[in-house]
Amino acid sequence: MALSVKARKRWSIVVLLVALPLYIMVAVSVVALFDRPPILLELAIYIGLGVLWVFPLKALFRGVDAGDPENPVRYDDDHLKKW
Repeated sequence: MALSVKARKRWSIVVLLVALPLYIMVAVSVVALFDRPPILLELAIYIGLGVLWVFPLKALFRGVDAGDPENPVRYDDDHLKKW
């Protein structure tokens, strides 16, 4: 079952405000369990983990910035004429 645009917007806010900070804390904690690697390797690990969270949630964030197709906003050209 596909989520509506409104539901995707709500879930994306939850993910960004709750799940992503939790993911960051877990990722930093897991990396801290090991001896500190060379700085470039550590940077590569954090960049990889920073990109990794996006792939499972790509479908959730797709189309969130688009308008709601069920309730489109209509503009008239009168507001453009004064410019």
